[in-house]
Amino acid sequence: MELIVYLAGQIHDDWRTEIKTVASEMKLSVNFVGPMENHERSDNIGEEILGKQPNSLIKDHAASDINNFRTEVLLKKADVVIAFFGEKYKQWNTAMDASAALSMNKPVILIRPETLVHPLKELSNKANVTVETPEQALRVLSYLFETS
Repeated sequence: MELIVYLAGQIHDDWRTEIKTVASEMKLSVNFVGPMENHERSDNIGEEILGKQPNSLIKDHAASDINNFRTEVLLKKADVVIAFFGEKYKQWNTAMDASAALSMNKPVILIRPETLVHPLKELSNKANVTVETPEQALRVLSYLFETS
């Protein structure tokens, strides 16, 4: 069995690399997908495809249309969603992706530090599993592959 795992979360640091490395070390049969990790490309994809936009607001809307399209397609293909909330960055996209996954009845593992228990209590309550570290999330996935 191979799982498709959507990694929802901010694209400003390398948390996905950590998850992919540990998953490989654990020999988990998973294929990771997620948002465009190249921030500049994500911000500019609307103009790359549609051409120069008249102002920054319309440029942002053009990019969001294409990024939301990517997210919807990949979320629908995913077997599991891991939603990562860290301490450093605002997490609006993570909350949106986790909520979308839940509305699609996708299993969600929420990663959040103890300091975010209160602001994420409702989302955590809806997630299938809530953990504090990426390693714990991968241990949850690993359990899916155990037979005895």
